Amino acid sequence: MAWNEPGNSGDKDKDPWGKQRGDDGPPDLEDIVKNLQNKVTSIFGGGRRGGGGRSNSGGGMSPATFALIFVVLLAVWFISGIYIVTDGTKGVVLQFGEFAKTTDPGPQWYPRFIQSVDIVETDKSRSVRVGVNKDEALMLTSDENIVDVKFEVQYKVKNAEDFLFQVATPEVTIKTATESALREIVGKKRMTSVLERDDVAQKTGELLQEILDRYKTGLLVENVNLDYSDAPEEVKPAFNDVNSAEQDRDRFIEEARKYQNQIVPIARGQAARITQEAEAYQAEKIAKASGDAERFNQLLVEYKKAPKVTRERLYLEAMEEVLGNNNKVMIDVKKGNNLLYLPIDQLNKSRRIELDGSNSGSEILNSNPASTTSTSSRDRSRNKSRSREVR
Repeated sequence: MAWNEPGNSGDKDKDPWGKQRGDDGPPDLEDIVKNLQNKVTSIFGGGRRGGGGRSNSGGGMSPATFALIFVVLLAVWFISGIYIVTDGTKGVVLQFGEFAKTTDPGPQWYPRFIQSVDIVETDKSRSVRVGVNKDEALMLTSDENIVDVKFEVQYKVKNAEDFLFQVATPEVTIKTATESALREIVGKKRMTSVLERDDVAQKTGELLQEILDRYKTGLLVENVNLDYSDAPEEVKPAFNDVNSAEQDRDRFIEEARKYQNQIVPIARGQAARITQEAEAYQAEKIAKASGDAERFNQLLVEYKKAPKVTRERLYLEAMEEVLGNNNKVMIDVKKGNNLLYLPIDQLNKSRRIELDGSNSGSEILNSNPASTTSTSSRDRSRNKSRSREVR
């Protein structure tokens, strides 16, 4: 019951500190401390005393008991501040909500109610994918074509402080930065280069790391993969036709170059051979013409000495040269009506067969070269005489 409530007749003229209501002086400090002590004692099981004051049933709590309780509470508070940072993690200590320090793996302690700790996994590999949705996958190239790409980034935390306090949602930030970097790299390349995956992943990873460092996200890009790159499904058949035509064009070009590499050296060799033959023929004809001119000059001297004899000799030599290549000989006897035909080619052929097939005949010819020579000379003289008769 409150001190000033109706029915409290015994203490209605006193205030909570035991003073009379008419006393205007300040309350005594000793009385205040004693009253607080009585309240604490009553909390721990103290009894009431009949005069309105409070006292311990056993004469009040001793200082030793109070010290013991304080030590126990202090021990509990101290033990509650112990924490262990495992391998691959970092402890971020906050003091009154402000960053204080970063703790390494191992047992650590912090004063509870003054500091707090957040554990961040720094060695855990995380991943984010771009291109799962159709709106994310379609990108424009430098030659104004559209490609469908799927990209994956693997990353981890390299700075726990920046990871917690610099950006609100690091996972959303890295996905947005990955899409931005990928669109920038794809926008600078032609469609064929993107489809061939020519250093697209490498350049995207480098640009993404620059963006993350600029934003101080505390993230480190470990690996980047361009999982898929192709034309959109709506135009894929037409794109495949164009791609097939380009491949055929390249194949035909390569075949033409291969044929060129084969035929050009042969043609150059033939041209060089023909050039050399022409030069040799030219030299031969010039030499022969020079020799004939020299011979005719010498013959002119002889002709001036004996024109008739020289002219007849020239005629006979010319006819011998002309008729020597002819296999047919016709003899026209003076003042006769009969024309004789001698099949010289058949005679020579049968004679050649007899000479090749008869070893004895060849031995006789080899053993008697003088007779053979005399026979051929006689035949030559007969031909000359017959030519004179024809003339």
